[in-house]
Amino acid sequence: MNVGVPTGEAELDEVELAAWRGLLRVHAALVRELDAELDTRHGLPLSSYEVLRTLRKAPDGRLRMAELAEHVLLSRSGMTRLIDRLEREGMVTRSTCDKDGRGCYAVLTDEGLVTVDRARTTHLAVVRTGFLRHFSEEEMRELGTLWERVLPGAAP
Repeated sequence: MNVGVPTGEAELDEVELAAWRGLLRVHAALVRELDAELDTRHGLPLSSYEVLRTLRKAPDGRLRMAELAEHVLLSRSGMTRLIDRLEREGMVTRSTCDKDGRGCYAVLTDEGLVTVDRARTTHLAVVRTGFLRHFSEEEMRELGTLWERVLPGAAP
């Protein structure tokens, strides 16, 4: 049985592979470090921090569940499970949407606000020391432009 490259498709060359694997390796390492630091210092996994941070920035500390899932890159079912846990921990509550009654808002509680504000310093420190310190301001601008270019739906 020949388990090689599909006909007509070339393997990634060294430059392509270095760019692709570099992105994956840096992302994985930073996510592990952020998750570990937030959990150790604040008892808060990275996914929970991202939800609380997103709600912190939202008007009135509330967002529709679907919109929140989109912001933090979780499936709707994953978001539901995470909000269930955060609700049990007193960090968020839910409220029904006024207009149609079908949707649901996640709402940041006072306890969630205190928790995310405390964890913010840790998050910023890890992002800055683990990633941003390696780049000049100009390089960070360029990276931002490059990431935008490859987002799904970006103009060709």
